[in-house]
Amino acid sequence: MERVSPWLKAVNTVLTPAIAGRRKKVDRVLDRAVREAEHRTGSTAHGEEAFVEDMRVLVAGYADIHGLTVTGWVAVQQEVTDRLENRLRIRKLHVLKPELADEPISRPIVVTGVPRTGTTMLQRLLAAHAGHRSPLMHELMHADLDTADHLRRAERAADFLTKAVPTFGAVYDMHPEKPDADVWVLPHGIGHLVRAQPPGYVQWMLERDYAPDYRYLKQTLQVLQHGRPRRRWVLRAPAHLWNLRALVKAFPDAQILWTHRDPAEALGSLCSMTETATGMNTAELDPHEIGRTWLGLFATGLDRARAARARMPAYAVVDVPYRDLTDDARERLPQLFEHLGATWGGAEQAALDAALASRPTEHKYDLARYGVTEGEIDQALGDYKRAFAPFL
Repeated sequence: MERVSPWLKAVNTVLTPAIAGRRKKVDRVLDRAVREAEHRTGSTAHGEEAFVEDMRVLVAGYADIHGLTVTGWVAVQQEVTDRLENRLRIRKLHVLKPELADEPISRPIVVTGVPRTGTTMLQRLLAAHAGHRSPLMHELMHADLDTADHLRRAERAADFLTKAVPTFGAVYDMHPEKPDADVWVLPHGIGHLVRAQPPGYVQWMLERDYAPDYRYLKQTLQVLQHGRPRRRWVLRAPAHLWNLRALVKAFPDAQILWTHRDPAEALGSLCSMTETATGMNTAELDPHEIGRTWLGLFATGLDRARAARARMPAYAVVDVPYRDLTDDARERLPQLFEHLGATWGGAEQAALDAALASRPTEHKYDLARYGVTEGEIDQALGDYKRAFAPFL
């Protein structure tokens, strides 16, 4: 299957040699990102040294990727610049408008679960309710009190990805004006690993303290809520599963919806998605490395989530089987809405009908391609499978 457009392959073949010696350019990349972010926001990066140094880890990891393409190198530089710009803008707005800190983010609904378990569909269905609101992709990428001027930038990014990796749309529906994952705000986590596997980044990422990231997410939501009707936020990111303790510290009254699916199905689908997305960033793919990385991350994330859940009240987490979003959706989703205190009506039914009608059917994957066997999944995830068997 051709995962990357021929024109992009040609560009990478011709221009990638120009990024030789990129490891020596990491400092220059970060310095330029700081200058550009400061220029765009009219603010200073003073006080954000820790944020910048963490981004240095990401850029340095990319610099060490064997077979990194020029598009991968340019993309990570642009991402770091955009994330730093967003950070400076949010901080500046909170300084100029201290009342932002008083915006209540009350009882948010947080959808999470290992990737490829229906989190996107569930978030967007919940967002269809008149009393709910989810942050849109362009709002997360460029949060502001008025995000209209930033929409075009998000549209260009989505348009480039569609042209560069035409098959990606069959795997993930990314649209600037649709609800999207909070990883656009959270600076680090598993979201980066769908597009590349920077050496050393996984262990560093797992050892981080994520409490500051979730405080920043809350500050972002306060900006997006200010001056607008207050509705119940519906947040979503599989990455939350790895950091539930930090999440509930920032949002102590959150209602967490944990989606479940047979781990072999979820893992195979995610490995295929990763191979598709990574194809733009590196010319040398190792499917077995993708499989090993994600199997280990699944085990870590599920163990962490179960440990965090054990310290939470039972009512704080609702388990949502994948079948409740597919085969049994018309029966089960109205019941879930009722449990959340949200009415189910014509708008919600129409959203569900549209979601079921547009479910991707072309995404095919073979777990064996990624060097992972059912036996290895049972060994790594057996405790989870036994504990949550009714939901798988």
